[in-house]
Amino acid sequence: MDNSPARPGTGTASGSAGSTSGSASGSAPGITRRHALTAAGGVLAATLAGAMPAFAAESQDADAIVVGHGLAGLVATAELAAAGRKVLLLDQEPEASLGGQAFWSFGGLFLVDSDEQRLMGIKDSHDLAWQDWLGTAGFDRGVDDPSGQDHWGRKWAQAYVDFASGEKRSWLAGLGMQWFPVVGWAERGGGLADGHGNSVPRFHVTWGTGPAVVEPFEKKVRAARADGKVSFRFRHRVDGIVTTGGAVTGVRGAILEPSDAARGRPSSRVQVGEFELRAPVVVVTSGGIGADHDLVRRNWPARLGTPPRTMVTGVPAHVDGRMLAITERAGGRIVNPDRMWHYTEGLRNYDPIWPGHGIRILPGPSSMWFDATGKRFGSPDIPGYDTLHTLKSITGTGYDYSWFVTTQKILAKEFALSGSEQNPDLTEKNVWMLLSRIWQTPEPIERFKKKGADFVVATTLPELVSGMNRLTGDNLIRLDDLRRQIEARDREIDNPYTKDVQVMGIRNALSYVGDSLSRTAPAHRILDPAAGPLIAVRLNILTRKTLGGLQTDLSGRVLNASGDPVPGLYAAGEVAGFGGGGVHGYRSLEGTFLGGCLFSGRRTGRAAAQATAT
Repeated sequence: MDNSPARPGTGTASGSAGSTSGSASGSAPGITRRHALTAAGGVLAATLAGAMPAFAAESQDADAIVVGHGLAGLVATAELAAAGRKVLLLDQEPEASLGGQAFWSFGGLFLVDSDEQRLMGIKDSHDLAWQDWLGTAGFDRGVDDPSGQDHWGRKWAQAYVDFASGEKRSWLAGLGMQWFPVVGWAERGGGLADGHGNSVPRFHVTWGTGPAVVEPFEKKVRAARADGKVSFRFRHRVDGIVTTGGAVTGVRGAILEPSDAARGRPSSRVQVGEFELRAPVVVVTSGGIGADHDLVRRNWPARLGTPPRTMVTGVPAHVDGRMLAITERAGGRIVNPDRMWHYTEGLRNYDPIWPGHGIRILPGPSSMWFDATGKRFGSPDIPGYDTLHTLKSITGTGYDYSWFVTTQKILAKEFALSGSEQNPDLTEKNVWMLLSRIWQTPEPIERFKKKGADFVVATTLPELVSGMNRLTGDNLIRLDDLRRQIEARDREIDNPYTKDVQVMGIRNALSYVGDSLSRTAPAHRILDPAAGPLIAVRLNILTRKTLGGLQTDLSGRVLNASGDPVPGLYAAGEVAGFGGGGVHGYRSLEGTFLGGCLFSGRRTGRAAAQATAT
């Protein structure tokens, strides 16, 4: 599955490597002139196909160079080293940031028909997951045309769903990963069976969160370093990909001064030298564009409305997208640059690690959602249902923020914060701390409620409205109008049947044991004093993921504008749209970003190892 046959007629790296190996075996004593000419022809053909380096083998610095030491880079490096290749792993950041953005993640993984799902009584299948993926992705850009933007993304999507419903869990479990038994239900969708969203819970939180996802691959790479197979090149910023005779032959760039910046914090960009390194294969795994707001706005799609003037940032400053343009200059094709994934429930971090640091609320289904003027959103703009539809609804108001109006009872049961550092119980694998969520609000959430700039807490609705208007300074919320909408919703709680779609969603969630245990508060009136105090949360747009990127075939080879592989050039992870230049299409089912790095890093690393076989 991971070493798929190459497209006919492309002069593949793996096929050329096989020709080279065959030529070498024919060089025994007594070789005939015919054999020699045949061997020479094979070498020439391999060179023209780009599998052979354009310089003498002794001048190579490694068999492969991996640019970017995030999760995809670690996985690709581990695969290359396991195959016996010598690898240089480069990154502009210091060693403290090894593992990249994945370290900061909640550790959610998309799995299909898993042991955890069956334990929770969830009936899932490959066919249901593929139905959900297609309904969510909406591939529509030349799916059947090899030159189409969605052609390879859809192929990667099909391979990924096969992986997620097949060997993904056993592979990761074999590396020591475990998952919290309560499976989360993210992106519940827009209301139709064949439309956007997860039909069933599939969000598996890794026990140990993001650091536990990174750990096994970091261990593999460090062990390979001890064996002499891997060499780290921290503080090496790649400024160009070197090509010789149309084939990639290495990278060049600047050596940055040493930095003791802690993980995630900005590091110096002072240059103290230059470098050029050579290898027959370069694998780009440098991530997306989320920290560069200007670049986000430049690629913002018209279908999502006007780009926000103000956003918070969900990734460290080094997630700058530089390697996209650099790889494009080396011949790579960028597709679907207007597809992106930004969250609508961002909080300003009261204790930021990187500039503009934002934290996302992972909400349960019960908070009421209002726009900046106090108008309640309709379906599917319900907490946890359809991220990008809600983003479009928010930008359509002309404001960059929206509001949750909720209760302490809902906050205590339903609010979770994305990020390893915001979940010490899961990250530190502390069972007692985890169980304490049953009888108390998690401490990180309480700290945000007390210290965060986006929270308003009040005992009465007039006090709440006054605080909301004071926080924004624009006096857009009218007490009578907000009261009318909340009371209308509260009347729907009195009966087991309702026409309010959100109330239907709450009852649907309560029918799933996982949500009733840990993610959904019992249905109650927002204005019930016993559920108070009342809480309003200003929600900011939070930048996060790049869904488009470098177009790659199923071996991770970067394709050019003609649809042919750029000899020696590979890509994996977010820079490649998590596979093919856009495995998600327009939208994500969640839990698929880390998984996309794992899958594309593994597949690409194995293909690059095969291409450099001798």
